Amino acid sequence: MSETLFPHVKWDNMWEATIETLYMTGVSTIYTFIFGIILGVILFLSSPGQLWKNQFIYGITGAFVNIFRSIPFIILIILLIPFTTLLVGTIRGPEAAIPALVIGAAPFYARMVMIGLREIDKGVIEAARSMGAKTSTIIFKVLLPESMPALISGITVTAIALVGYTAMAGVIGAGGLGNLAYYEGFQRSRSDVMIVATVIILIIVFAIQIIGDFAVKKLDKR
Repeated sequence: MSETLFPHVKWDNMWEATIETLYMTGVSTIYTFIFGIILGVILFLSSPGQLWKNQFIYGITGAFVNIFRSIPFIILIILLIPFTTLLVGTIRGPEAAIPALVIGAAPFYARMVMIGLREIDKGVIEAARSMGAKTSTIIFKVLLPESMPALISGITVTAIALVGYTAMAGVIGAGGLGNLAYYEGFQRSRSDVMIVATVIILIIVFAIQIIGDFAVKKLDKR
């Protein structure tokens, strides 16, 4: 039946491409979550009226975030080729796509982290400060736990964007479903390959959204 509907689809290759897409999305999401929170916390704490209140640090971090989240991803990949080659040793394959994926997504997520932290009741932070809590304690015991539903919601949106980024990265040889859809589907006029690859990408996106919504519902105590 599948051979009749999808005559050009090689299921072994499709499965391998799916694993590559999941690998790129999963690894880059983890790194984006870590670096995005670091950047977001720095932005929040160094902003006017906050614990660190440093205009220089806030300006530099804000400029970095604004620049890299504004560059179209396909251009960013090309700009980062020398850095990727230095870091990974190649510009092809799933591993080579991860630096660009993280650098492209972490600044975007950092802004979402900052927005989530700003939603925390200032009274909670002031109460912790009045009890003599250290900055590290405030970060890990107040800021991050209180904003966790927003952080998870943000990383869900970012992970879905990363799925799309992996498809673009695939066009220049990073592997995954984007690579398969472009080279095996589009360039060879095999619409069935493109359709199957697209459907799998949609399934991945829906799965991420469902997991993210479930996690936010469990964490949100309001």
